[in-house]
Amino acid sequence: MKRGDLARRFARALRAVPGNLREDLWTRAAGDPLPRTARRPRWLDWRPAIVVPLVIIAVVLVVPHANQYTSGYGMSAPFSVLLAAIGSAALVAAVFRPVQAWWATMGVTLVVTRFAAAPGLVPTDFPWTGTDFALQAAVLFLLALRVRPRIAVEVLVITVLMGLFCGVLISGVPSDPRFPVTVLALAVLVGALLRGRQVARTELVAQEELTAEERARRALLEERSRIARELHDVVAHHMSVISIQAQVAPHLAENPSAELRENLTGIRQNAIDALTELRRVLGVLRSEDALPESARHAPQPTLDQLEEVVANVRAAGVTVTTETTGDPLPLSPGIELSAFRIVQEALSNAMRHAPGARVRVDIDHRATRLTVRITNTAPKRPAPPSPGVGHGLLGMRERTTMLGGELACGPTPEGGYEVTAVLPTKPPAAPAPSALPAAEPVEDTR
Repeated sequence: MKRGDLARRFARALRAVPGNLREDLWTRAAGDPLPRTARRPRWLDWRPAIVVPLVIIAVVLVVPHANQYTSGYGMSAPFSVLLAAIGSAALVAAVFRPVQAWWATMGVTLVVTRFAAAPGLVPTDFPWTGTDFALQAAVLFLLALRVRPRIAVEVLVITVLMGLFCGVLISGVPSDPRFPVTVLALAVLVGALLRGRQVARTELVAQEELTAEERARRALLEERSRIARELHDVVAHHMSVISIQAQVAPHLAENPSAELRENLTGIRQNAIDALTELRRVLGVLRSEDALPESARHAPQPTLDQLEEVVANVRAAGVTVTTETTGDPLPLSPGIELSAFRIVQEALSNAMRHAPGARVRVDIDHRATRLTVRITNTAPKRPAPPSPGVGHGLLGMRERTTMLGGELACGPTPEGGYEVTAVLPTKPPAAPAPSALPAAEPVEDTR
C-alpha cells in the first residue's frame, strides 16, 4: 500500500473521531449496549439485589466525600454534600445508565477542580486520590460490563486525559499517571472481558437454537421427500394401469365408434404424458437418494410384508407379538404403504429407545378405518444416547395427516410407550344435495 493511501486513510479516520464520539457517548448513550442478537447479561436480572449494597456503599461514601471537599478544597458544607451525593449516586446509576453515570463523575471532577485550583490549595495527585478515584474505577468497570469495547476505550482515554488536564490546571505539571492509569485500565479490561464472555455465550446459545431448528427443518424436508418418492411410485403404477386399460378397451368392445377410439387414445396419451412427468420428478427426488439401485426400483411394501419386518425384529432379540382383528378389506396402496411404514418406524423406535422391552402390534380392520397400535413395555436398561434428530414420529405424523387420519403417541402409565394411528379407508360422505340451501350458491373452499 502506498504511503499516500495510508495518509488519506489516517486523515479520514481522524475526521471520523468527533462523529464517533458524539454517536457513542451522546446520541446513543441511553441505548442498550448489547447487540440485538444477543441476550441480556444474566447479572442484569439481579440488578435489584445488586443495587441494595451499592446504595449502602454510596450513602456511606457521602460523608467522607463531603468532608474531603469541605476541608481540602474550601467548599461550603451544603455544596460539598451536593457534589458528594452526585458522585455517590453515579455509582448506583452506572448499573442502569453507565454512560450517563460516567458523565456525572466527569462533571463532579471539573467542578471540584475549580475549587482545588484556588490559591493555597495544592492537593496531591488530584483527581486520582481517595474516594474520587475509587468511584471512577467502579463506574468504569460497570460501564465496561454494558457497552461495546470501543466505547469503553473511548471513555478510558477521555478519563485519563481529563485527569491529566485537571492536574495541570491545579499544579502546573501533570500528575504521575502510571498507577491510576493501570488501575483504570484493569477495571475496563476486566469489565470488557466479562461482557465479551457473556456475549459469546449468548450468541452460542442462539446459534445452537438455530442449529436445532435447522436440523428439525431438514429432518422434516427429508421425511417429506421420502414420502413423496414412495407416493410417486404408487401414482406411477396407477397411471401405467390406466394407460394399458385405455389401450386394451377398444379391443374389448364390438364395433367401437371412432369417437370412442379417439377418446380412449386421448386418455392413453394423457396417461403416458403424466407418467413421463412423474418419472422426471421422481428422478429428481431420487437423484440424492443414498439407497442402492436395486432398492430404489423395488416395489413399495404393503401390510402383507409386515411379518418379514416382525421376524427381523425378533431375530434382533426383541419379543414382538402381533394381532389382527376385523375382516381385512382391500386398501388403497397409499394406506397400505403408510400403515406399513408406521409399524416399521414404531418397531425401530422401540428397539432404539426401549432396550429389553416387549412390543405388541395390533391392527384393527373396520369398514371405514384402519387402526394401527404399537405398544412397548418399560425398558429394562437405559437407552444409548441418540446420534441426532430422528425422523420416526415426524414421518408417522406426516403420513397420517396426509391421509386425513389421526395419530396419538405418548408414554403409558406402566412406563412404556404407545403409538396409535387411525387411517380412514373411505373418504367422508358428501352432504346430500337437499341439505344445502337452495337460494345460495355453495362456495368452493378447496
